[in-house]
Amino acid sequence: MRLALEEARAALTSSDVPVGAVVLDADGAVLARGRNRREADGDPTAHAEIVALREAARVRGGWRLDGCTLVVTLEPCTMCAGAVVLARTQRLVFGAYDEKAGAVSSLWDVVRDRRLNHRPEVLGGVLEQDCSAILLEFFAARRRAPRTTEPGSVAEAGL
Repeated sequence: MRLALEEARAALTSSDVPVGAVVLDADGAVLARGRNRREADGDPTAHAEIVALREAARVRGGWRLDGCTLVVTLEPCTMCAGAVVLARTQRLVFGAYDEKAGAVSSLWDVVRDRRLNHRPEVLGGVLEQDCSAILLEFFAARRRAPRTTEPGSVAEAGL
């Protein structure tokens, strides 16, 4: 989880929400790392989990991540929880719970849905305070920052 927290901190350089992820192989070796890159890449799917899972699949040479563990600082959303299932990831470990969008226990439980053909092991709340703290500070700083209006935006037009 500490490696995932390093990735989360690195996301701050691009104004992305600080979420980090790491994929480990069956022996615990790091296969891939990822951080939120939605702002950096202008890609709505560039969540930390997706970035890390894509890289792990590239390193492995295939999409099946049997025996792998995804470690992420925030409970995955529905898109990411679905990706965990589709990648056949063996284990999911996450830090902070996400009461607004969490799809592993907070709002939904996508990864343990009995109707799906794969259900990974789940361990939530790992280093939860550390994982929550970086997110709380990020959003507190955003609330303190003066709002700017982008040229041509609806807000600028007064609508």
